[in-house]
Amino acid sequence: MNKVVSNAQEAIQPIESGSTIMLGGFGLNGIPENCIAALVQKGINQLTCISNNAGVDDFGLGLLLQKKQIKKMISSYVGENAEFERQLLNGELEVDLIPQGTLATRIQMAAMGIPAFYTPAGFGTEVAFGKEVRYFNNKPYLMELALHADFAIVKAWKGDTMGNLVFRKTTRNFSTSMAKAGNITIAEVEHLVQPGEIDPDDVHVAGIYVHKIFQGVNYEKRIEKRTVKIVNK
Repeated sequence: MNKVVSNAQEAIQPIESGSTIMLGGFGLNGIPENCIAALVQKGINQLTCISNNAGVDDFGLGLLLQKKQIKKMISSYVGENAEFERQLLNGELEVDLIPQGTLATRIQMAAMGIPAFYTPAGFGTEVAFGKEVRYFNNKPYLMELALHADFAIVKAWKGDTMGNLVFRKTTRNFSTSMAKAGNITIAEVEHLVQPGEIDPDDVHVAGIYVHKIFQGVNYEKRIEKRTVKIVNK
């Protein structure tokens, strides 16, 4: 099976309006920049996007929000996006805010084929509304459901033509689980190599989970908030 496609436009071709999409990365680090740009260009809408971060106004998922292509966001950290805030307050955007560890675990459970799990995170807050509560060792836990998606889109540092992926540092926090939790997984990579060029011990996601892969281009690798320290000499 040939998994290699020529570019992001070809990779996202099956994605239609109304789809649920997981998008990897941690903050703005390791997000699938090429595929997000292609989704903006394609103009589909009514998307449900699952991501740790909602981007910023002019980068990442913020580009889809600007075009009002997202119907619902399922995420943890959204504090740097003014357009997100505006749409939320005006009732233009559905939002599920999920504790970061719970979001990561819900995706991981989907990747493992486990339908639900119990966590103490969120008990006694609005997060607990409508959820089953059980007590273990006299401590309350919420039941959380695994989180699936029609498509998972991730960006890896390196991948081979069979779909084996290698991520760097914090980009592994969500991307490795997302790649296993989507019905169809699309990977864009900084370096596309031939089978055998990646040591099996270095593989973070096996190629069996990946359906389409391509060599990405022109990555900005934007820093969300730059901190500068002035040292007096």
